[in-house]
Order: sequence, then C-alpha cells, then structure tokens
Amino acid sequence: LFGLFFLSLALSGAQALTPSHYLSLSDVARLQNLLSQQFTDLESAYYSVVGLTKLGATVPDHEDVCQFVKSQLDSTSVDSLFFAAEISRAISGCEIPVSNETRDLLLAAVSEDSTMTQIHRAVTALSSLGLPLASQEVVVLDAFHITMALQTASQLSQQAELGGILEEIEDLTARLDDLGGLYLQFEEGLEATAMFVTAAYSLSDHMDMEPPIKEDQVIQLVNSIFSKKSWDSLAEAFSVASAAAALSGNRFHVPVVVTAQGPATVSHSQPTLQLLVTDVMSQPLDSANVVVESAYAVASKAAILNQAPFTINDGVFELNFMSSQPASGYYQFTIAVTGDSRLVANHVELKVKVSTEVAVTNMDLSVVDKDQSIGTKTTRVDYPSKAKSSFTADSHQNFAMSFQLVDINTGVELTPHQTFVRLHNQKTGQEVVFVAEPDSKNLYKFELDTAERKSEFDSISGTYSLYLIVGDATLENPILWNVADVILKFVDEEAPATIQPKTLYVPKPEIQHLFREPEKKPSTVVSNTFTALILSPFLLLLILWVKLGANISSFSFSPSTILFHLGHAAMLGLMYVYWTHLNMFQTLKYLAIIGGVTFLAGNRMLAQKAVKRYALFTCTCCHPPTPPLVCLFTHPTTITATIAMQPLGQSLHCVV
Repeated sequence: LFGLFFLSLALSGAQALTPSHYLSLSDVARLQNLLSQQFTDLESAYYSVVGLTKLGATVPDHEDVCQFVKSQLDSTSVDSLFFAAEISRAISGCEIPVSNETRDLLLAAVSEDSTMTQIHRAVTALSSLGLPLASQEVVVLDAFHITMALQTASQLSQQAELGGILEEIEDLTARLDDLGGLYLQFEEGLEATAMFVTAAYSLSDHMDMEPPIKEDQVIQLVNSIFSKKSWDSLAEAFSVASAAAALSGNRFHVPVVVTAQGPATVSHSQPTLQLLVTDVMSQPLDSANVVVESAYAVASKAAILNQAPFTINDGVFELNFMSSQPASGYYQFTIAVTGDSRLVANHVELKVKVSTEVAVTNMDLSVVDKDQSIGTKTTRVDYPSKAKSSFTADSHQNFAMSFQLVDINTGVELTPHQTFVRLHNQKTGQEVVFVAEPDSKNLYKFELDTAERKSEFDSISGTYSLYLIVGDATLENPILWNVADVILKFVDEEAPATIQPKTLYVPKPEIQHLFREPEKKPSTVVSNTFTALILSPFLLLLILWVKLGANISSFSFSPSTILFHLGHAAMLGLMYVYWTHLNMFQTLKYLAIIGGVTFLAGNRMLAQKAVKRYALFTCTCCHPPTPPLVCLFTHPTTITATIAMQPLGQSLHCVV
C-alpha cells in the first residue's frame, strides 16, 4: 500500500514538471544584441550570422557580410571553409567558390588521422557546399566519437547506417548530471549541454526517428540551458540560440511554456483570465487548444469549473472566469494544452486569485455600564465618515464595537485574514492593537474592559483615536478607517507620575550569561602530601648515596657522554613544557629532534665504555705440549675466567 502511495506521488511529480526557465522576449532581445556585435574574423561572423538566423532574426547587409566572408576565406583551412560554408547557407545570394583542391582538402580531412572536430567541420562544409561524400565511411569513423558524431551524422545521407549513432543519444543522456530533479547538464557546462540538445534533435529530424529522451528529461534540459541569463562568449550564446531553435522547431518534442499575462488575478472589474502559450523562445503557439480540465477552491476544495475551453484573441488565450461567480480567494487550475502531438509539459498547474472589494456595514459603537444601571446608547457610524462625538469609558464601563464586512459586488459576508482595532493616544503617540474576531454569524465584535486592560495602556488616561484596519491578499481596497475618538479614564493613583512615550525601538537589556563555576581546588594539606609522595623516590636516592657513597670515578667527560645526559635532561624538561605550554604535535616535533641527538650520543657513549672495559682484561697463558692452550683472563676488579684457546691458522681462537 505504501509502495503504491509513493509511486503515485512520484508519477504526479513527474507530470507536474514544467519549464521553470525559458527565453523571455527580453532574453531573446539581449541574446540577439550579443550576437549582433561587429565581427572581426570568420569564426565570430559564423557565430553571429548563424546564431541570428536560428533565432529568426534578420541579418542586415547580406552583401557586406558576403564580401567579408570572401575576403577572410582561407581555401587551405578546413575551419575557414566550414565557417564560410555555414554563413553562405544562412544568408541568400552568397556563393563560395569551390575548386577541386578545396574538395580534395575537405575529403582528406575525413580520415582516421583527423580529430573529431575536423571531421565534423569537413563533413558539414561538404554538405553546405553541395559536394558529394561517401557517408558510410564517415559513419565507421565516427562511431567512437559520440558527441561530435551526432552533429556530423545529421549532415550525412539517410542511406547510411545511422541507427547506431542515434542509439548513443540514450547513453549520453544517462551521463547527464541530475541536479535536484529540475536540471540535467553535462559537467563540461552550458555549451556542451546546449550543443548536445541541438545535435540530438538535428539527427532525429534528419532520420525521422524520435530521439530516446524522456519528456521529463527534455524539461530538465530546458531548465538547465535557459536558467543562465547572461553569456560569457559568442560561442556560448550561439549554443543557446541553437538549442532554442532545436527545441522550438523539431518534429518530436516541443516544450510548452504557459504563463499568465500579468498577474494571475481576476475580479469583477477584470473578469478575464489571460494566458500566453509559447515555446521556449516566447513565440506564441497559435495552433494550440487550451482547456481548463478542472478548477477548485484551495480553501474548501470545492470544484467550480470543469472542461472549460479558452478562446484565443490576438495570440492571447482568454477565459471569463468570473462568469462562474466564484467567491474571493485562491483557485487551483489544471490546464491542458493540446492540438499538436509534439507538445511536451502540456499539463500545467496554475494558481489563480479572485479579488474583490470589501465594505464595512452596521458599524455600531457604544459604552456599556457594567452594573447595567444606565441604559446603553448605541451610535451607528457609516464608512468612511468619523463619529461626530467622542466616547468616554472609565473603570466602571466597557467600550463596545460591532460591525460586518461584506463583498461590495455580491453582498456576501467576508472574513478577511487581518482585522485589527487600533487605539492611538493623541498625546503620547502610544498605540495598542487588538484583534477583532467574528462570531458564528460572521459579525465582528470588540469589547474593551478598561479595568482589565489598563496594563496594556500603562494606565495612561487620555483621548485615543480608534482605527479599524482590514487587510487581505484578495482585497482590492484594504481599509484604514478612523472611526471615532475614545476617552479612556484609568484610576488616578495607578497612573505613572511622568507619562513617557512608549516605543518599541529601544535597546534590549543585556543578557547576563551564567558560566559553570570552576571546581574547588583541594586543600593545601592534600597538595603538599601529594607533592611529598612524588618527590620521595628522589629523596630516598639522595639518602642512599650519602649512606653508601656515590661512585662516579668511571664517569667520562667525553662530548658524547655530556651530550647524552644533556639530551636526557632536555627530554624531561620538554615533558614539563608540554604540560604548561605546548600541544601534542608541537611536543612530538621537538621530541624527534632531541631524541635523535640523544640516541646517537648514547650509542657513542656505550660503545666507548665497552672498548674501555675490554682493555682492562689481562691474559696469562699456560703452555702445554699440545693444544688447546689454556689462558687465564683476569680483571683488576672482580672477573676471573679460564678460556681454552684453539689454534686457528696463525691466530688463536678462544673457547670459553
């Protein structure tokens, strides 16, 4: 069940995907202005002339352009021939002279040794100049160069086997990056994405086969290509113009852009909803049929319209929605655009606002005595006039107000989103605002109990101007009405001695942050005891040295010995500095330097001590008639050893 639910959500989301970006008329004009810049070489002339042609704009001064092309043409350059051939095809009456050498040059460029760009430009130039070409040979060469192959294949004969290249469109589409479900683009950027769209639809039109691109992917490509409103170069502007022309004039997919002419708002004074139905270049689709499939009120979900057709008037589709007598509010439209099988994103959701004018009626003002000892006198005030006399209320009385809000055109009672009662002190400028609420019969009532509400007025007595404020997004005439003057009297002893004007724009009181209190330190006795325990091993060492005597007679004052002990002391000092100042990474850096020096010095010191120790041994050898020799090694202090020595060549080998 949940799977079906999420599947229906996904399908509804896919159907609701519509172009959120396209070329508006101002965008097209800005694009034409960029492409109309004075060109300086054949490449810029190609981008300008062909780009303007794709936008449907007129290229001025065909003869001057043709003369410029012929003067800049280099018949030994494939690129130059490509630019010239494309320009000559875009404008009328400009023929490029073609010699046998030119034909041979272009045919020679269609080879395995050429780049894909050279092959594409050579094939396009041959096609534009009307020169024959073996199309099947080019297909074999292009099969591994998908992107440029699409553009090249659209220039080849339909007799060639182009189906394999057309199938590659689906593979290229799979390589597009999906950005949030709204955009599809190549990581190479806008120009690569736009030229892919141009090439895909050019080849599809050439082969009369629908490209393997899904409709939602078409819309994502449209959003990606036309989301950028300024272009960095002529080449980028040319690619956008080419993509716009391809998406507007191909045989299979034409995205539809449905927009309201002006705000999507209708009223009794403007009852007609007007829509513009265009392609991505804001050109009207006059052959389209536009129908409101359904329309319902957003608040109540009540349907009000079904299968209502629009009529076309001077390129604008119109519907008299007010003839259905809708109440003011918002309505959700589902609009279908038909009339052409190529149309994509032709089901559009549109929110329409029905606005109206509001009138205030039955405005009654009165002062009500709390104990009912005095009869209530009610005064009616007509909008927009002000009550002639003021109203006085003290702590024993309540001020009351009641009124109704109705639609001027239909007389239907309204409940706008914002209905306020404002009391403004004429002397101090203080303002107090209350919300007026309707009852079950949509009658607004407001009652002010001066005794209970005195804190909101800071117990400031005086004359207050009474205003009624009515506002709503669907109202054409929001109301700010000065209804009357009300004199409020509070208890004198509760009033402040000095009346200060109240303002909301004052500095806020400083926030005092309460941080966590530090933990209490241990007592001095505990600290001293802990320190004594730490130092006790060192004190014990000193006592034993004094008692037993310290033998330092063998201490060597060689550089390695001194350096070793200094390094060891430095490492102990580094541990202290680490505890007080350094972090772990800084300590490791210093420790590596000190430790390396200490290690080398210690190794040297121990080697010297070993040599010195063996030099103290003496050997007394006995001389038996036959080996092994027995020698007695003695040390001046403690060691005596007997070692058997075997002759080994000319030396003696000792065996312990």
